[in-house]
Amino acid sequence: MNTSLEKWKSKGRYFKYKNHSIFYICEGKGPCLLLFHGYPYNSFDFKEVWSGLTSTHQVIVPDMLGMGFSCKPSDYPYSFEDHADIYTAILKHFKIAEVQILTHDLGNSVVQELIARDLENQNPFVIKSIAFLNGGLFMDVYKPRLIQRLLSQSPKSIGKLVSRLMSKRSVDKATVEVFGVNTKPNKELLQQFWEVLNYNNGKSIAYLIGRLIFDKVKYQTRWIAAMQQTEIPMCFINGPSDPNSGIHMVKRYEELIPNPMVVLLSKNIGHWPQLEAPQQVIEAYTKFASSTK
Repeated sequence: MNTSLEKWKSKGRYFKYKNHSIFYICEGKGPCLLLFHGYPYNSFDFKEVWSGLTSTHQVIVPDMLGMGFSCKPSDYPYSFEDHADIYTAILKHFKIAEVQILTHDLGNSVVQELIARDLENQNPFVIKSIAFLNGGLFMDVYKPRLIQRLLSQSPKSIGKLVSRLMSKRSVDKATVEVFGVNTKPNKELLQQFWEVLNYNNGKSIAYLIGRLIFDKVKYQTRWIAAMQQTEIPMCFINGPSDPNSGIHMVKRYEELIPNPMVVLLSKNIGHWPQLEAPQQVIEAYTKFASSTK
């Protein structure tokens, strides 16, 4: 395993959820900040902002079931409800009653589910604030990559075959496409991503996790209504050059969300702002978090 990836993994521990091991890292002191990573990688996505966040917060970041260093069962009914339950379980594990949230990509949808639960008085914790990074908050303007469609909008048998045959070259290409023009991942980062995806045979179930992207359609009415009604302070920190969920997603956010708070990063930042512009993300998040106290 890559040295940096091994070092990241060595920070972590595991807890049990439905007899499956969930990897997590917990570091820092201060108010609790819960991180939600995206698809198809893991918590390592936050490596460049980690020290900046842990200097002011107790930061907890699990790898979602089926991804990263967590268990990757091949016959599991993956769902947003279940992912929300896992995050709820880890807060219970740490006996945390109040939490701030910073979330990216697929994690945004898990957080949308938690917002809806908050309005329904189902969460056994208080969400103090939510900062979204790039992700498919609104499916009517989300622009998935071709490989996402092949994996997860095809019949499961085809998705399973595509997962098995998927090459590093094809994964690298899809990943590079959504980074900004001046912030493309280097060979080392692409190799780290590839190792995360393949850890514990994870590539073989990529199509199962990927199907959640398109499952979001059936939740849109409930989730958007919850975002419009919630009193939880929210902010959208966005890399505008992201072809999946960049400036077009911001415009939809501003159309739908009352009194929207948006932070646009430098114009050429793409889908992974926490890797492409970590200092900008830390500054934007710190300013937002301070405004909610």
